Amino acid sequence: MAGERDGAVLSDRQIELLNQTPVGHLATADANGRPHVIPFCFVCDGGIIYSVLDAKPKSADLRSLRRVRNILANPRVSVVIDHYESDWSRLWYLLVHGSAELLEQCPEQAAAISLLRDKYQQYREMDLEYSPVIKITPERATGWSGS
Repeated sequence: MAGERDGAVLSDRQIELLNQTPVGHLATADANGRPHVIPFCFVCDGGIIYSVLDAKPKSADLRSLRRVRNILANPRVSVVIDHYESDWSRLWYLLVHGSAELLEQCPEQAAAISLLRDKYQQYREMDLEYSPVIKITPERATGWSGS
């Protein structure tokens, strides 16, 4: 799973895995370093990972979600995707470290939502035009594969 292309952080294979994997885990931390990990939907455009704050029921307003508060206080994040099955020769994981920011009402936010709708049929039914998007800029990627 190693290998960089033209100085890019993510290899072509890592981008392929990101875009084939439906759910990952996003790790954020607050200003005191207290971690918070949640499952999330995402897409990778080749250099950036995007996730929209969607309309699924939440216990709080979108901007008061812990992951949003954490990103605003501490932009350091990690993303993990993985595959598990009983044949351990087929196991793999990818860990991406980077920095996150929120995008609102800009061309990049609209483009990210379009990419997310291409990957997730459920997003095609949701009104997301005014939803903030988490933009993750990868800085380092590591992984492992059993094969």
